[in-house]
Amino acid sequence: MKAKTKATFQALMPVVLMLTSAPEERVLEDEREAEMRSLLDTAARTPVATLAQHLVKPTPGTYIGSGKVTELAELVKTHGAQQVVFDVQLSPRQQRNLEEELGCTVLDYDELILDIFARNARTHQAILAVELARLEYTKSRLRRMWTHLDRQGAGGGMGSGGLTGTGEKQIEMDRRQVRKRIQDLKGRLKEIDDRKDRAVASREDCFNVALVGYTNAGKSTLMNALTHAGVLAEDRLFATLDTRTARLPLDRFTNVVISDTVGFIRNLPPTLIASFHATLAEVREADVLLHVVDASSSVMEEQIDAVEAVLKAIGADKVPVVMVFNKIDQVYSKTILLAFRRRYKLAVSVSALAGDGLDLLRDAIKTVVAKRVKQVRIRFSAGDGALDSFVRARAHVTGETYEDDHAVLSIEVDERALEELRANAKVEVLS
Repeated sequence: MKAKTKATFQALMPVVLMLTSAPEERVLEDEREAEMRSLLDTAARTPVATLAQHLVKPTPGTYIGSGKVTELAELVKTHGAQQVVFDVQLSPRQQRNLEEELGCTVLDYDELILDIFARNARTHQAILAVELARLEYTKSRLRRMWTHLDRQGAGGGMGSGGLTGTGEKQIEMDRRQVRKRIQDLKGRLKEIDDRKDRAVASREDCFNVALVGYTNAGKSTLMNALTHAGVLAEDRLFATLDTRTARLPLDRFTNVVISDTVGFIRNLPPTLIASFHATLAEVREADVLLHVVDASSSVMEEQIDAVEAVLKAIGADKVPVVMVFNKIDQVYSKTILLAFRRRYKLAVSVSALAGDGLDLLRDAIKTVVAKRVKQVRIRFSAGDGALDSFVRARAHVTGETYEDDHAVLSIEVDERALEELRANAKVEVLS
């Protein structure tokens, strides 16, 4: 066991973590540091030192002040760190200047998230989406990348001079290649997007439920608890990057499907949101969203706000929502949880892992589904077996009689399926 532990530690890159916050955000410092440490662990990095600065206004050239840059450089040298990781988004200029001053690579928040997504991408679609997001991020930073190589070729250190002519030419060549690859990826993802839209459209006779929430809130565990679908549920950030769909049995409502989607996080890079457009189609086209919240988190409100910001960014902020406060067996504050539950029209407390509250959640979903269901009577030829099967596949039959050679069925049917029946010349809708 000791040898395994040592090997695991050696595989982690030693980094210095640079934390920044505005004065009004000081109350969130501990939680954000904990989240950054978790992100670093997911990205196979370990913080050997941490530095923090309260910023009223970032410094244009290096984001942090010159004194902190000097402190960072000393920490890098003292601890043998290979990288400095910032908890904010840096401009290409800031990143380049910091690397010159610190003598090592600098990773900003966006690049860290992109790195984690790249590590977790498994399907062809996710791999293409992550590559596109990384190229969109990289295209404005090619000069920074070639500065390293040009200096190394000249035998200089990180702080020596600028680019040679060779480096400038290579940057322009790389820009053309990156632009070409971006266009290629966009085209391939558009094809996947179109197929995804057709797949979602093919489920128009179904009631579509989508799970959304902050990363590691327990969406996959909840999906397994509701459907026994066997979805991979891991206690790590961004374990799910692809959509998984399964039937959700709800008594007489037989046409309900539920989809597990990628988790969100604060300040999710816009390039990722754009690249995962096809994956997020399930969210935009859903009939209801189950917003899964980690009730054990002390920054529950910030996480809710982060998810709602992403929903707005992808055009899903008008979809009806059921708030699902998960992990109630580990709840941070019952008083705060109660206050949040009262804020929303439909809110349920559950423990997906223990199975507590799942019946109440099913009832809440059924309440939303029932609003879309109409009770009508229809008549059609009793000998039309195909039509009879079509009706029974899309509606819940509550009664049936026969008049001469016609079947008269009392049904509960979704609004969209009812429109299909009204448009069918072989069906007469009686009431």
